[in-house]
This record gives sequence, structure tokens and C-alpha cells, in this order.
Amino acid sequence: MLHIAANSMSADISWDFIIGGLALFLFGIEFMGDGLKSIAGEKLRDYIDKYTNKPWKGILVGALITVFIQSSSATSAIAIGFVRAGLMTLEQSIGIIIGANIGTTVTAFLIGMKVETLALYFVFLGVLITMFSSRKKQTYLGQIILGFGLLFFGLRLMGDELSKLGQLDFFENLATTMADQPWLGLLCGTIMTGIVQSSSAVIGIIQKIYDSGAMTLAAALPFVFGSNIGTTVTAVFASIGGSLAAKRSAFFNVLFNVIGALLFMLLLNPYVDFIQYLADTYNVSPMMQIAIAHIIRTLVISILTYPFINQMVNLIKRIMPGESEERIEVDFNALDPQLAASLPSGALVVSKQVTIKMGELASDCLKESQKYFNKQNSKYKDVSRQYEDAINSLDSKITSYLMSIAHNSLSEHDTDEFIGNLQVIKNIERVGDLTMNLNEFYELAYDDKGIFSSDAITDVNEMYDTVLEMNELALQYFSSREEHIIKVITDKENYLDLVEEKARQRHFKRMADNSCNSSVAAGIYVDILGTLERIGDHIWNIVKETNDDLPLHEELEEKI
Repeated sequence: MLHIAANSMSADISWDFIIGGLALFLFGIEFMGDGLKSIAGEKLRDYIDKYTNKPWKGILVGALITVFIQSSSATSAIAIGFVRAGLMTLEQSIGIIIGANIGTTVTAFLIGMKVETLALYFVFLGVLITMFSSRKKQTYLGQIILGFGLLFFGLRLMGDELSKLGQLDFFENLATTMADQPWLGLLCGTIMTGIVQSSSAVIGIIQKIYDSGAMTLAAALPFVFGSNIGTTVTAVFASIGGSLAAKRSAFFNVLFNVIGALLFMLLLNPYVDFIQYLADTYNVSPMMQIAIAHIIRTLVISILTYPFINQMVNLIKRIMPGESEERIEVDFNALDPQLAASLPSGALVVSKQVTIKMGELASDCLKESQKYFNKQNSKYKDVSRQYEDAINSLDSKITSYLMSIAHNSLSEHDTDEFIGNLQVIKNIERVGDLTMNLNEFYELAYDDKGIFSSDAITDVNEMYDTVLEMNELALQYFSSREEHIIKVITDKENYLDLVEEKARQRHFKRMADNSCNSSVAAGIYVDILGTLERIGDHIWNIVKETNDDLPLHEELEEKI
């Protein structure tokens, strides 16, 4: 009879509402986060890069970003991605990771306030803005509002059905078991969050179940603690294949949440009593009790951790020994705005030195791309992308600095230097962009299991070596203005054109002989040759922009 009754009750639960509601909740978080990231754009990276020089700043930035994008996993993954790219130190990332854990508590707080009662109003408003907006930023705003409404409507959709779980005998027994064995709840919370990749979703479900009376606070809180451990899975994935520093950052994220969960599990009974005391004293609703417990736990762990960040870093380095890869040093402090205002000519010299560093990064970017071409290992593509990110960052910073210099009265010579420097950084930036195009071509070929012939590989490597030599010569000329370099780099540029032409002819012959093993590789090979030749053009233009007597590359080709 009990078995039949349980089955009957199970039939009354609309599992499609639970599954569909969870899907809407997860989609809403993702959709809203995408909208916020689209509005922030490149500024998101700038904020992280600018305001994380001290741990407390990193905590603040991590918390704010997580509030906006509604995902501590995503924020932690961004931080680890910067460490992996060599653009952030381990110590900087730790502040952001702590802040991300604080920021993610906001969703639980909003759920505790029962915002879902207004969910459909947000959905309606978001749809209106998205449908009738004519500008991208307005569309992104509509996306944010629509995502916000969808996540809370999804919670509302599954809420009523989740409350019925308490009426099932098996769930009642399970809840009783978890109350008696809280470590089981911790494990379940960890696994559930690892699967759905959202601690906010798991905690929201627990809030709803606890609100229905189907679970005690002693059984619910271990689920919450476990969800904090489960959410570290994304950050761990982000570090796989990355640098040692990135793996250390991911390990800190795991360590931080595991230590926090274990500490509060050991103090579970007094903590439950404390939350219950707050609830009775201030008439706190059940869902808000979970939210407050989540917030207090995270704040306490963050406060306790902060003074020991350096010790934890040393501990992690002992647990994961080895020499970490050098951070890609991009010293923006040299771009002193006071120097630009007081001595523009001196500021131009400084900007020139930083531009040379940008050109050296372009060489590193090309070298990693060449390794990707030869070894077919995506880690080289990722490193190449990291250098390109650094190039883009320098492009933005140097351009802004040069514009600040231009606001002052410049001599004719300084004006020429200003224009030349501006043109040089744009050519270097294009070298980075074109290198990314090369990597995309290789990825297309390798995803198709395509291979290049030995002759094709030889020709491409010859072009790589030539453009690398040209880049070194161009930067040397930009720095020293030694006239003999012009003849050398001109010969290199002519040789590059010759290699590209001969390689193209040999490729067409191989295609005619039907000796190309991969249609994709064969189809993009000419594009690879052309892209490398264009990189050579932009490197030649670095020399041209610093010598008005030289013809533009197009004019040069007409004379050859």
C-alpha cells in the first residue's frame, strides 16, 4: 500500500516542470551573463587588469563581476585564463577567486526575496526591448533583463513541484538520512553542482525544498556547502593544459572552498542554531535563511583567508612545485601621463620603447603559431593567443598615451615621430591579427585530420623564418635608424614574395597531380601563403612609417 501511495504521489509531480524550470534557470543565468559581458566588452578585461594590483582590490573586482555575470565559475575561469595567458600573477588571481565566491551569494539573496513573483514582468520587458531596439547596447540590455526574468521564472516553474517532494516517502527518508548524515548532503551538493555547473541553481533548489518544509536546516546547509566545492569544476577545466601558475590558481579555488566547507561542517550544529536564532529573532523566511547562511559562511571564510594569502600561496607552491612560466611583462607604468604633459618629446621616446616591446611580442606570437603549424598541438595556439591578447592591450594603452601627447604643442619633428609611432603600432597589431588567422586555418585543417605535404611544410616554414627575420630587422631600424638595414629588409621582403609565388605554383602542381591528401588543407594552403605574405607587408610598413623616402609596399611592388 505504501509503495502504491508513493507511486501515486510521484505521478502527481510534474517532472517536466522541474526539468524545464531548471533548464530555464540555467539558460537565464547564461543569457543574462552573455548580455552583461557584451555590454562590458573589452572593458571587462581592462577592469580586471587595472584594479587587481592588491588582493583586496581583486576581491572587490571579483565580487562585482560575479554579481554582474551571475557565475562565480565564469569569473574564476576568467582569472585563471589571465594567469594562463601570463597577464596576471597567482597572487592577483586569488583575490578575484575569493571575490567571485562572495559575489555568487547575491543570487541566493534575490531568491530569498522572492523576486520570482515579478519574473514574467521582467520577461515581458526584456522581450520588448530586444524586439524593438535598434542599437546593439539596447539589445544587450534587453538580453540582460530577459535573462534575469527567465532565471527566476524557471525557479518559480519548478518551485511548486519541488515542494511536493516532501510528500514522498522516499524523499522524506532521504532527508532524514541526510539530517543524520550531513556528510552525505555535502557529497550530494558537490556532485549536483559539478553536473549542472551552477551553484546558484543547486542552492536555489535547496531554498525551494527547505521552504516547503521537506528538509531541515541541518540537512539543507551541507548541500549549500557542497555546492561551493562543486562549482570549482569549471575553473579546474579552465586550467587544464595551461601553465603551472594557472593550475595553482585553480587549486587555490578548490582549496578555498574545500577548507570553507569542512570548517563549517565541523561547526554545523552551532551554525544551524545560530541561523535558527537569527530566523526566530528577526522573523526571517526559510529561503532567506539559506541565503543568509550562504552569505555569512562565504564572508567568514574570506575574512579568515585574507591575512593568510601569502602563506596559502607558499603552501600551494610546495604542493605543486616547479618553476612557473614567466608572466608576460607589460609595464604600463612607463607610460607616465605627467611626462606626456610636461615633456612630450620624452614621452614619445618612452612610447617608442614600449612599442618595440609590442613588436617583440609579435615575434613571440608568430613563433608559437609556427610551433602549432609544425607540431599540431593546440597548446601552442593558446600561447599564441595569449601573446596576441598582450599585443591588443599594448595597442590600446600606447594609442591612448600617444593621443594624450598630441594634446600638447608638438614640434614638427615630434609630430612626425607621433604619426610614425601611431602607424607602427597599428601595423604590429595587424601582424597579431593575421597570426590569429593563420592559427584558424591550421585548426580547420587539423580538425579535419588533414596533413600538409613535406614540401608544403618546408615552404611555410621558410616564410615564417623570413618574416621573423624581417620583424627583428624592422624593430632594429625603428630603434636605431641604421640605414644599412633598409637594404637588408628590402631583400628579405623581395625574397618572401618570391617564396610565396613559387610555393603557390608548386601547390597548384600538386593539386593537378592529385597528390594532396586533404581537401581542407589543400583548400586553405593558398590562404596561409597569402596571409604570411601580408604579414611581411605590414612588417615592411614598420620601416616605411619611419622613413618617408621609402615607397609604400604597393608602390614598391610596382617598381620590382
